[in-house]
Amino acid sequence: MPVAMAGGSSGGGGGRVLDCRSFWKAGAYEATGPSHEFQDALETGDFDRARVHPKFLHTNATSHKWAFGAIAELLDNAVDEINNGATFIKVDKSINLKENSPMLIFQDDGGGMDPEGVRRCMSLGFSTKKSKTTIGQYGNGFKTSTMRLGADAIVFTRAIRGSNVTLSIGLLSYTFLRRTMKDDIVVPMLDFKIQDGDIVPLVYGSQGDWDSSQKIILDWSPFSSKEELLQQFKDVGSHGTKVVVYNLWMNDDGLLELDFEDDDEDILLRDQGSASGGVTKGQKEIVQQHISHRLRFSLRAYTSILYLKKFDNFRIILRGKPVEQICITDELKFKKVVTYKPQVAHDSQVVSVKVDVGFAKEAPILGIFGMNVYHKNRLIMPFWKVLQEGSSRGRSVVGVLEANFIEPAHDKQDFERTPLFIRLETKLRQIIVDFWKEKCHLIGYQPTDPHLRSQYKATLKDSGGPARVHHKASSAQRTGGPSSNLLPETYEDIAAVGLANNGSHLQSSGQAEENNMESEGLDEDLVEFGSGVLDPNFIEKLSEENIALFSRREELRQRDTQLKRKIGDLEHELEETKRKCDQLAAELKVRKNQLNLPYM
Repeated sequence: MPVAMAGGSSGGGGGRVLDCRSFWKAGAYEATGPSHEFQDALETGDFDRARVHPKFLHTNATSHKWAFGAIAELLDNAVDEINNGATFIKVDKSINLKENSPMLIFQDDGGGMDPEGVRRCMSLGFSTKKSKTTIGQYGNGFKTSTMRLGADAIVFTRAIRGSNVTLSIGLLSYTFLRRTMKDDIVVPMLDFKIQDGDIVPLVYGSQGDWDSSQKIILDWSPFSSKEELLQQFKDVGSHGTKVVVYNLWMNDDGLLELDFEDDDEDILLRDQGSASGGVTKGQKEIVQQHISHRLRFSLRAYTSILYLKKFDNFRIILRGKPVEQICITDELKFKKVVTYKPQVAHDSQVVSVKVDVGFAKEAPILGIFGMNVYHKNRLIMPFWKVLQEGSSRGRSVVGVLEANFIEPAHDKQDFERTPLFIRLETKLRQIIVDFWKEKCHLIGYQPTDPHLRSQYKATLKDSGGPARVHHKASSAQRTGGPSSNLLPETYEDIAAVGLANNGSHLQSSGQAEENNMESEGLDEDLVEFGSGVLDPNFIEKLSEENIALFSRREELRQRDTQLKRKIGDLEHELEETKRKCDQLAAELKVRKNQLNLPYM
């Protein structure tokens, strides 16, 4: 991108924001750029490069339908810097003192960017990431992600290259381009270097260009002086990058799309957390706490499963608190590993993919299901529904795999719909169906295998059917049993309980389905659903008891912690008493010896 030309001043505080702060409407404006710029270009012959209209910044950013997908792009940049020594990425909120409005901050301690690197970062479609392990590859993520989150972004980066230490600042401002009616994307840049311990300007063009860039940055950024700009590098440290996104987008109600107020340790997506499903209130409460639901509106939940492998020496610090990474496979029961060898290209190496599949630990109370597909350690499709939700087959089955043999879409929230991807979808569907047939009886459904079904019916007959499980559940509730899911641990304890479609399944597009119990016409006591036989009244009671056991478990955990603390105090008190007794016994022995009395 060209070095910034002199632009108009901000014209006061109101000039620093757009008239429309809704992202999906911000691209609708008339492109009436000043004609003198076109005339100047004709006179100077400035046609040796393609021009990119500012509208393209917005159009390009619409590839991110989901704001968290944009945040993930910026996290990926920091994760890629692990190879350059990065140990953290901080995501936090700050305040734009000029406008008294929130700003979104991303800061890492990676290798930083030298002046050439930051220009590549802020150019369109340029990437130097050719490694097979790095996540970024298109050279487009920074522009699309920052412009999706807010109208403007400013970058501070410090790098050490040999004996040279450089500091660079770049401003990507949609507001500036719109307000000054530019017909080309211009990005003002400032560079500095450390010389004899002092920060001095690093001028590549003319001093006039440098001064012009500084004026634009001071007029259109949250910072009012050169000293304030340089102050930002104190946060960066000896090397690293800090990205400040400001003039954040709002929803149609005039509220910020990102919610910083409801949770001091999280960033929430407004308008995304209300959707839920479930037959009963208790089930809805569990659904709302499940990671497959929370990841839609909680950045902490989403980032906890964003990367497949847990980091050894790297942390994502969200609003001052590290994110605890969750391995989805650790949350499964009755797990199985299936190997898939996709037919890639005839001349390529044989690819082998490990697919971990199992039942969600909430099964069968909740029907959470779906495949979690990663690419180069990064989550692309969470809880992808490869089976139709209206079927009981595959209920509560969750899988995890890393599919490096196919390419993700540009927003990294889906894959390119290639024949290879379609074959993968077909294979995953078959894996889930086979797993269901083999193990559905372990969570209370009637086995599909005739031999297992006969054994299963005989077991039910001997155990007294579902009533026995109901009795066991009540007994567990009274005694505070350890089972949190009311799930049998032996085959003899399994009841013929199949969970009806409770509307808790979450669509990959981010919208929960409505409870479709009524559309199924369930007006009988027992309902045939696939190969399972359901008793709705029993299931409702079982779910309510499950909620009670969750609460009881938390009470017991707290009580256990208190008892352990009390035991520790008593043991300490006992040790003190023993020590005092030993001291008294020693003193008594000395006195007896002094009196020449026999020691008893």
